[in-house]
Amino acid sequence: MSTKKHTRLHIASCLAVLFLLLVLDVSWGEDLLPGKPSRQDKCPVCGMFVYKYPDWVGEIVFKNGKRVFFDGAKDLFKYYFDLKKYAPGSSIEDIAAAFVSEYYAMKPIKAEDCFFVIGSDVYGPMGRELIPLSSATDAETFMSDHKGKTILKFRDVTRETIEKLD
Repeated sequence: MSTKKHTRLHIASCLAVLFLLLVLDVSWGEDLLPGKPSRQDKCPVCGMFVYKYPDWVGEIVFKNGKRVFFDGAKDLFKYYFDLKKYAPGSSIEDIAAAFVSEYYAMKPIKAEDCFFVIGSDVYGPMGRELIPLSSATDAETFMSDHKGKTILKFRDVTRETIEKLD
């Protein structure tokens, strides 16, 4: 094989591999499943053992595969808003997925898909908490039943929202 053909083949192969890597990276977040905390997993925000609170588990999954567990949505958001403190060198762009435990089903759902009720009379392991619900209807019902003050989507929760819960 001539050097010219060999070089073209090498370049084409490299481009094909790069294309596959890009496609796999983009689609990886779509198929991620929530994990389960081990008995050793501690919430990086408060230091509590997460496995003791299975109905409140939150999780952030980074694109590099690292999983971080929390004992509630409030601590997940504290971590998310202060990656510089809790995950130096990481950015929001490094996050592949975030999961929270849906209040009624007590099963993990994608945080970006749920509705959070703020200011209710339901407390989590760390006190006042954002209560994750899978639908607007469930959130409205929960808010009525538990004296909630507002409903927010993931993108609408702010650092100030979290600070007011402490």
